[in-house]
Amino acid sequence: MLVSALLTSLGINSGLCVLFFTLYSILRKQPSNYEVYMPRLLAEGESNTSSLFNLERLIPSPDWVKTAWQLTEDDLLSSSGLDAVVFMRLINFSLRVFLFAGVIGVFVLLPINCSGNQLEYVDFTDLSNNSLDVFTISNVNNGSSKLWIHFVAVYLVTIFVCCLLYYEYKYISQRRIDYFLSSKPQPHQFTILVRSIPVSAGSGVSEKVDSFFREYHPSTYLSHIVVRRTNKLQSLINDAKKLYTRLIHLQSDPNQQKYKHSSCFGLFGRKVNLVDHYEKKLEDIEENVRLEQSEVSLAGEEVRSAFVFFKSRYGAAVALHLQQSTNPTHWVTEQAPEPHDVYWPFFSSSFLRRWISKLVVILACILLTVLFLIPVVVVQGLTNLNQLEVWFPFLTSILTITFVSQVITGYLPSLILLLFLKIVPPVMEFLSSIQGYISNSDIQKSACSKVLWFTIWNIFFATVFSGTVLYKVSLFLDPKNIPSRLGVAVPAQASFFIAYVVTSGWTSTSSELFRIFPLLWSLIKRPFTDSRDTELEVPGIPYHSHTPRILFFVLLGIAYFFLAPLILPFLLVYLCLGYIIYRNQFINVYAPQYETAGKFWPIVHNSMIFSLVLMHAIAVGIFTLKKLPLASTLVFPLPVLTLLFNEYCRKRFLPNFVAYPAEILIRKDRQDENDPTMPEFLDELISFYQDPALMPIHYSGNSDRLNRPLLSSVHQAEV
Repeated sequence: MLVSALLTSLGINSGLCVLFFTLYSILRKQPSNYEVYMPRLLAEGESNTSSLFNLERLIPSPDWVKTAWQLTEDDLLSSSGLDAVVFMRLINFSLRVFLFAGVIGVFVLLPINCSGNQLEYVDFTDLSNNSLDVFTISNVNNGSSKLWIHFVAVYLVTIFVCCLLYYEYKYISQRRIDYFLSSKPQPHQFTILVRSIPVSAGSGVSEKVDSFFREYHPSTYLSHIVVRRTNKLQSLINDAKKLYTRLIHLQSDPNQQKYKHSSCFGLFGRKVNLVDHYEKKLEDIEENVRLEQSEVSLAGEEVRSAFVFFKSRYGAAVALHLQQSTNPTHWVTEQAPEPHDVYWPFFSSSFLRRWISKLVVILACILLTVLFLIPVVVVQGLTNLNQLEVWFPFLTSILTITFVSQVITGYLPSLILLLFLKIVPPVMEFLSSIQGYISNSDIQKSACSKVLWFTIWNIFFATVFSGTVLYKVSLFLDPKNIPSRLGVAVPAQASFFIAYVVTSGWTSTSSELFRIFPLLWSLIKRPFTDSRDTELEVPGIPYHSHTPRILFFVLLGIAYFFLAPLILPFLLVYLCLGYIIYRNQFINVYAPQYETAGKFWPIVHNSMIFSLVLMHAIAVGIFTLKKLPLASTLVFPLPVLTLLFNEYCRKRFLPNFVAYPAEILIRKDRQDENDPTMPEFLDELISFYQDPALMPIHYSGNSDRLNRPLLSSVHQAEV
């Protein structure tokens, strides 16, 4: 009864439907949708055609929950990599925090809030028609000694979170080193990327790189390969792949029409054998690809960037961290990504161009943030019936209906924000891709930070501080008044954010199990694409969208745990669902696309520190408003100590996430000295970083005549 009343008071009777939807998701097995769940099973050889439409898979069963629960961290590490382990430890960390805060909030703070009489009398038998402010700190009498319990709770949770952060940072840092020591030799460990290579007139990039590293790194330098512009070539190869896929479908399907007329949209003219037609067209494209490859291999298509290979990991690290030239904008070095992680379409040729692109992206992010305030303002209007009646006076009679007003003010605002937020991660990923990053992992890390701070600003601050854009900006131009304004504004939005956790958190986690959005996207694009041109691809988890969502809910929980403890049970439900569902997704759906060895954790750590400092600022404001100035004064040391703790962690652990220490690199190099396969591995290093667009293609039946060693001889000449 109480849960139903609370959901009704939030304006989300449909929250019960969300809960039912979630429970049904847990009980049922994975859907048999061909395009959404089958790629990984097919890739791992665990499925066949007869199992694509298995009725037994649609019968509710909790077996997959047991399998996901029994998954150990070592099993997850071996199947999905250290990044998946770090992601699940984020959920474990959040569960521990809110279990501790939940005990304090629900069993200690919530009864104190309800026992106050600062607000008007609230009839608990008619809770759905009353505000939830009775459950917040706003209901505690001003100057009450009971507020000291909230003060102690702030200190306890801060200490608990900092202790957990230290433990997790230390654990993941050590796990990262252990993962490195136990790994086999990887190409990126011996490779660096060098950009902004100065080239004089009459000399090529390849000759310049070779002479430079032979002179200044003679004992460790091995070889190199120059990056080339291959945009046009990649377009030809994509056309060849599509044509080859059509040809395979045509040859494998006996019912497929293999003849068409040669003119007038295939209605008139002589009949043409489609198989022969596609094979001839494919041979022509392959010939064009080979000619383009030979042209790209000329010096005129060189980019002033190169992958440089070394004989040892330590040698590569020395070259990476030393400034190579008296001009710091020349011979700029960075760690090479894994070969399959390289983002080939964008290689900036100069330091200035990369700097300009970053500036453009910053301006674009600011513009997007400002434009996104439009739907936020609309949502704020929906949460206020009086303002909505002013905007749309003709709806006054409809808004008086209880059910309509509850849905509009409770469920609809969160749903609108959820839909608009769906477009943010792809946009941020695109903006990050034009900043000059040369790996998909760096692009996603950059996009993760952008999405996180975008969400915090536009969902939290823009919702809390109602008003114009200029008013929101003016708040941060007057830092002294920020705590007091937070103390007034944050508790007032408790109902909205509880509804947001239910509608956005619970629904997004359930839809992750069903993979509703990928399914809908595949259905939408199907009429506009030829199914013969599509290939099954195993999806990788989009860390840049899932990680910021979890971190934002953690921020809400930390900020509201002593203001409105009622939010904590809803967050715990969300995290428990996420714990089971994401483990299942790592087993059955996602495959690792790259491995950063846990480099997302510093983003998590910084977000947690920001959440704590935000909670302290709110606490200062709320205790001031509640006429407890001594408590406000005693809270001031908390943000200072928290930031000092963060600085210590940054000095103690962050360097291990930037680069591996010398003792670890040398130890690993010494282990490999007795490995008989190392000479062969070093000889093959150059082949790992060849642009896929420059590799020979083998699609047509007569492709053998197109694969003479013209291209390989050119590459060997470079090295």
